Amino acid sequence: MAPRVLISDKLSDAAVQIFRDRGIDVDFQPDLGKDKDKLLEVIGQYDGLAIRSATKVTEKILAAADNLKVIGRAGIGVDNVDREAASKKGVIVMNTPFGNMITTAEHAIAMMFAVARQIPEASASTHAGKWEKSKFMGVELTGKTLGVIGAGNIGGIVCDRARGLKMKVAAYDPYLSQEKAEKMGVEKVELDDLLARADFITLHVPLTDQTRNILSAENIAKTKKGVRIINCARGGLVDEEALAEALKSGHVAGAAFDVFSVEPATENPLFGLPNVVCTPHLGAATTEAQENVALQVAEQMSDYLLTGAVTNALNMPSVTAEEAKVMGPWIKLADHLGSFIGQMTDEPIKAINILYDGSVAEMNLAALNCSVIAGIMKRANPDVNMVSAPLVAKEKGIKIATTNQAQTGAFEGYIKVTVVTEKRERSIAGTVFSDGKPRFIQIKGINIDAEIGNHMLYTTNEDVPGIIGTLGQTMGENGVNIANFTLGRSGIKGEAIALLYVDEPVPSPVIDKLVKTGMFQQVKPLTFDVA
Repeated sequence: MAPRVLISDKLSDAAVQIFRDRGIDVDFQPDLGKDKDKLLEVIGQYDGLAIRSATKVTEKILAAADNLKVIGRAGIGVDNVDREAASKKGVIVMNTPFGNMITTAEHAIAMMFAVARQIPEASASTHAGKWEKSKFMGVELTGKTLGVIGAGNIGGIVCDRARGLKMKVAAYDPYLSQEKAEKMGVEKVELDDLLARADFITLHVPLTDQTRNILSAENIAKTKKGVRIINCARGGLVDEEALAEALKSGHVAGAAFDVFSVEPATENPLFGLPNVVCTPHLGAATTEAQENVALQVAEQMSDYLLTGAVTNALNMPSVTAEEAKVMGPWIKLADHLGSFIGQMTDEPIKAINILYDGSVAEMNLAALNCSVIAGIMKRANPDVNMVSAPLVAKEKGIKIATTNQAQTGAFEGYIKVTVVTEKRERSIAGTVFSDGKPRFIQIKGINIDAEIGNHMLYTTNEDVPGIIGTLGQTMGENGVNIANFTLGRSGIKGEAIALLYVDEPVPSPVIDKLVKTGMFQQVKPLTFDVA
């Protein structure tokens, strides 16, 4: 059955056609997003939801979205999606961060020109027939210093365009390396240095706890007198009240804002001030950008629903289509390893340590981690998946540690998972053979070679004669067929384990009979989701 996708906002016809061409059953209702009651009524029918900004995906909507697997936002901002609720529900949230990079960068450059030459006010004056030529004295951009706060994707394009305008560019970005700065032809500086030197300051960072009010009253006071400030990134990066005061005092010569702390912005401290250029969040508002993000989100959602490829997800590691194909058996193995540990562990988990050896250490470890954690967590919460598992682990205070290393043993690659509780450590390792089937290769440090089935029985005992006979006879007398029987021991007379792959679940009375023999330290039925 083909996946079903609802488009509840206005997307281009070309984006709709992409879904159809990929074999997706698409329902295009561009005005449905504005009707939250109707959306609530129908959302449970769909595997995917494609939106822009009109649709509000609330916790209530997500609670009703029983089949939803992915939300695709055509654009960068996902303020209209409750990401935490989506993650807890196991729904991937994607955006399209690269579809409007050039458009947003160009808007910032246009706003810089506009405030440098007072173009909006000069235009309004001229339209009014005033011809106030001497009133609108501007400044050149050539030779001026542009301070760029945030030199990532969009900020990097702004740096490139500014250098083309013969500006000197100083960039503040904690994640910008000296090597990358030199390659970009910009000077990497600290924030205070940028504030003191820049003739123009433009912001290109997301809104986080670290960046909120990065241009505070204190930092605005550190700026060069006559500076002009441009914000086409996110509202809340600048203390608008403090900036308004700095504009009134003449310390700041001008400002150009496309984004505001409260939107839609019907009133703001910056409104009505001279040489302040304001636009209504138009950074991505070009025909080309709107088309690009619509096509991009359709491709991303189709890829995920059809192949498992994850691109530009905000709550899940990205996995390319090629990676999904190669990693499929390893992701399944990771889930099985986690599931074994989860079913064996009754006490609260303090830490999960995951070791990747050999070929698997070169794969997408973030995605494999998610699969391991999901496998562990599913015992306590069957609804947990790769999206929600890391969040659940974090809420429980579980520490996750990952180690990767070159090949150390006979296997080309393997994964070892160790769980730490207050009482003990428990570990299991596995690999994927050339047939693509996952295998358990070590439990509690004891080497084995166990095929994984839907229904299994795990036992531990002292290495003494009669164990195999007791297991086989008890299973046979009670009509339980054994598909595969694996044994392992730490040494002669040491600790021994058995792992039986059986055709159906082992009934509780059979478990009780084995326990009553007194030969086993542990008898544990296990289930695995083996496709």
